[in-house]
Amino acid sequence: MARLALDRTSSSAEINAAVAGWVDEHVPQAWQDAARRGGRGAIRQARSRADYEAWYPVFADSGLVVATWPVEYGGIDLSAAQARVAEEVLAPFNLGRLNPLGLSAVAPPLFAYGSEEQRLRFLPPLVRNAEKWCQLLSEPGAGSDLASLATRAVRDGDEWTLSGQKVWTTWAHLSDFAVCLARTDPAVPKRKGLTYFIVDLHSPGVDVRPLRHIGGEVDFNEVFLDGVRVPDEHRLGPVGEGWRVANATLTGERQMVSGAGSGGVDRIGGAGAERLLRRAVELGRAQDPVVRQQLMALYSEERIRAWTNERVRATLRAGGTPGPAASIGKVHGASLNQRLQLLAADLLGMASTAWPTAGGGGE
Repeated sequence: MARLALDRTSSSAEINAAVAGWVDEHVPQAWQDAARRGGRGAIRQARSRADYEAWYPVFADSGLVVATWPVEYGGIDLSAAQARVAEEVLAPFNLGRLNPLGLSAVAPPLFAYGSEEQRLRFLPPLVRNAEKWCQLLSEPGAGSDLASLATRAVRDGDEWTLSGQKVWTTWAHLSDFAVCLARTDPAVPKRKGLTYFIVDLHSPGVDVRPLRHIGGEVDFNEVFLDGVRVPDEHRLGPVGEGWRVANATLTGERQMVSGAGSGGVDRIGGAGAERLLRRAVELGRAQDPVVRQQLMALYSEERIRAWTNERVRATLRAGGTPGPAASIGKVHGASLNQRLQLLAADLLGMASTAWPTAGGGGE
């Protein structure tokens, strides 16, 4: 399916009409009906995760997944303001982006430091969720002090041999590729001797071992690299400049983690304060003045964080760097999510010890 016939000369009215027409034609009718009938809760009932993943390439082919990206990489090349107009039309249908680590943490260094060949090779399938991504950064001895990492990369002609151990790697068990920070020169100061690579996780020598939560779920992994061969054409940025390249990834990750919501689909309280308010209404607790005060405090914090994030995005659109605001958002987001889930547990009582999975895709 061709991308939407929009460009930077398109008016808001033209964008509204084009996106609404695309929704009518390509979003399954049952999902549209659910969105208009009962919002996200109804959508989760009408749409399974598997359904959403199977349909998702239709969304990607429209260009709307990354509307501000150039056409050759999977976007429509709209301005940020035009993209917001499109998002307002899409918002009621809860068409979340899949491959979030790829979009938020891998795309930024590819745009900033990748070659044209690398961008054309990796970005389009990333947008379509055809190739999933993770990050091989933290190690058992290099967490907060990431620059002290021990994973080594040794040049061998037109290839590199990588050996070491990474840990707390989110979704490595589901991923096809990873960005990886490795030491290429141990003789120089620790931040100067690092290089950034793209690693095919299906390569010989890659061993992904799940780290299970107490309930048995798997999000994190430890990844062992034993003589994994990586072609030099999969090096991202100059040799020895990996720390600078990694900062593009970490900036994108901070912005992703510090987004406007404060929870996830597998959290007790759902995706944010508004969802928790609906839970309070369902449980008959919304008129309790203490509960109302707690909900309002959480909602206010979410709004303040959303405004802070918008300032970060505005700075990026103006060609600046995020600065400390993105890191502040990440730290605050973790604390806010804890308070949200604690209130959810208080509201639900014993029902919070076990709950059905949401089953909805795209959140």
